[in-house]
Amino acid sequence: LFGLVLTLGIAAAADAFTFLGNQQRRTVPSLIHQDSPIATKQKVANVRFRLSASPTAQDSDGSPLLLSEDSKLALLSTNRVGGGGYYHRIQHSSESTQTDMVLGLFLPSKYSSNSPETPVLFWLSGLTCDDTNFSQKAGPVAFREAEEQGIALVLPDTSPRGETVADVDSYDLGKGAGFYVDATEPPYSEHYKMRSYVTKELPDLLLREFRGLATTVASDSHKTLLKSISGHSMGGHGALSIAFEEHDQSSWTSVSAFAPIVNPTLCPWGEKAFTAYLGSVDAGKPYDATHLLQSKSTEISNYDDVLIDQGTDDEFLIEQLQPQNLMKAAKTANQKITLNMRDGYDHSYYFIAAFIKDHIRFHAKRLQSRKEKEQQQALLVGTDFATTAGKPITCKAMVARGPKQPLTEETITVQPPKQGEVRVKVIANALCHTDIYTLDGFDPEGLFPCILGHEAGCVVESVGQGVTSVQPGDHVIPCYTPQCGETDCIFCMSPKTNLCPKIRGTQGQGVMPDGTSRFVDSNGESIYHFMGCSTMSEYTVLAEISCAKISKEMALEKACLFGCGVSTGFGAVLNTCNVQHGSSVAVFGLGAVGLAVIQMAKYVGASQIIAVDINPSKFDIAKQLGATHFVNSLDFAPAVEGAKTVQQHIAGELTDWGCDFTFDCTGSTEVMRCALEAAHRGWGESCVIGVAAAGHEISTRPFQLVTGRVWKGTAFGGFKSRRDVPKLVQANIDGQLPIDHFITHRFDGVGGTNDAIDALHAGCCLRAVVRYGPPQ
Repeated sequence: LFGLVLTLGIAAAADAFTFLGNQQRRTVPSLIHQDSPIATKQKVANVRFRLSASPTAQDSDGSPLLLSEDSKLALLSTNRVGGGGYYHRIQHSSESTQTDMVLGLFLPSKYSSNSPETPVLFWLSGLTCDDTNFSQKAGPVAFREAEEQGIALVLPDTSPRGETVADVDSYDLGKGAGFYVDATEPPYSEHYKMRSYVTKELPDLLLREFRGLATTVASDSHKTLLKSISGHSMGGHGALSIAFEEHDQSSWTSVSAFAPIVNPTLCPWGEKAFTAYLGSVDAGKPYDATHLLQSKSTEISNYDDVLIDQGTDDEFLIEQLQPQNLMKAAKTANQKITLNMRDGYDHSYYFIAAFIKDHIRFHAKRLQSRKEKEQQQALLVGTDFATTAGKPITCKAMVARGPKQPLTEETITVQPPKQGEVRVKVIANALCHTDIYTLDGFDPEGLFPCILGHEAGCVVESVGQGVTSVQPGDHVIPCYTPQCGETDCIFCMSPKTNLCPKIRGTQGQGVMPDGTSRFVDSNGESIYHFMGCSTMSEYTVLAEISCAKISKEMALEKACLFGCGVSTGFGAVLNTCNVQHGSSVAVFGLGAVGLAVIQMAKYVGASQIIAVDINPSKFDIAKQLGATHFVNSLDFAPAVEGAKTVQQHIAGELTDWGCDFTFDCTGSTEVMRCALEAAHRGWGESCVIGVAAAGHEISTRPFQLVTGRVWKGTAFGGFKSRRDVPKLVQANIDGQLPIDHFITHRFDGVGGTNDAIDALHAGCCLRAVVRYGPPQ
């Protein structure tokens, strides 16, 4: 069922998502820092040329401050575009072309000069184009998608321009047709240096001037932009040949193209350009994507795929473009290329606009993955697990000394793992309401002092005797619901449950399976474990059967979400209730768990999804994830005297007899009853997910059950942890199961946990992730 749902259901809802996060919105972003050396000859009216270090600073009349009055840089225009980002045209003096150059730059609303988090996609345009063609003809679609994906778009011109620049009366040579080469032949050799401009000068310029753009490290160890490249026709030629150059492969994360000139040394356009710019057709081979692939003796490991779209009705397909030549060369070079032949499409921007979203998503996925991997690697810099294995480790941890007391950041000692145990370095920890529930004294098993935390991404540091399923360096997610997998465990062997009791007794007592703790404070006193995880510590010790080994392809600061709430919501739909296509669903409580229920209900094809909460501000994201109806329970009894109850409204007005499936995600016993009574007469199922406070009991009239309703509960969504969590992670890697939208807050360092708690209490937080390492 799980595989079937992921294959058939998940892709159908992909378009429903909008990236949600801590987006810093402002009237116009502050773009260029005060010491910018970029030069220009013109300034545009109605734009104030003053720069402030503050990205939200304003002039006395309230207009945004962009550039200093004495700056030589010109912001030619700034326009807010669909989706919320901004498109800027910028002019500067180029060292490569020895002319003034103009480029377009789209920055998403999340861009901040204080945080280098925004990756870049370069777009190279085709013959006769300048920097504006793409923005005007494909921009309405491209900018909205780039905003959603959180990436910047850079649109350079196709050639140098100006009165001194050589030109001919021909659309396919001279101005507007620079062919992305460095010309060696006069009269073009003075200014036509478009290859150097695109690959060297422009990335360096953006790196210097726009400090909110993400960076990476190239193969020669120099810092460069985190960037990908795409283009159309002549620009597709430029993108492919740039990406396939050996010295540039580590500089470009991914590459795609629309209707590219793939073999220019064998087509009229290329022959004409190479002869004029370089002196001969043969001199153009280093700029020929097909030739570059043919000359490769080893696989181009940098690119897992190359995406190309080509229209079948393109008038230049046979004579100029020749995609079959590139595909043949790619097979020889073991380079995967996905070539989509689009029936009926021509060479125009209508074609680009039709499929540009696919290309932006293609690049965004790879840019984000590379960024996350490098951030993750940075957290492990200087870590040598071989030097700590078998020895106590001193580290920082947030210790809960008592109920309703703030966590205290302390230095503790974490003892080596014993038999069947694993010691891990915690890379990131997501705060769950269960942690707060225990900290506030509502957990009947809550013991103090303890180290809370159970939703984390970790790297194995060392293993105890007898451990075989993981080894140092493996990535794991701690699972509070273990899976021993032993043949004599009737729970692990049964497909009906995931509740392995192997270590349940000691886990509930706050100790490891041998009855002792691995944590010691600075006074030599033991500290209790929590849920078998205790991940609010830089290091912790887990039972081997609580470690779900996952792919290293997914960043641990995202993977940690699969350790509890999100998985629980997904599994309640998939496993516990087995929600069917066309079902009606009601979800009570729109925290991370409730939204995960909505997301998965949408995936499996529920036709009606009712979202219930007392905070209507949560309805927007619920709608994006698939909710179709919205109920503010404060508009009904008992909050409003004389009004109907929520369950009466659902089972009587929104539906005739109630919903096929209802889910309580609040932990309130009153809401649990409401959810049951909103379930369909005769067959409705109501699932309890939220954990109630100690001593609370649920109640309803027996008649509700006699008339066919089923009341059930779920722990970790019924997933068998070590078997299923790796599958969830892989589904995310494959693009089938997005979870980024759950992370609304990020903090750095163990001490940031208290800030995460404050964010959770503020009511606007779904998941706050605390990264245990230096700020990124």
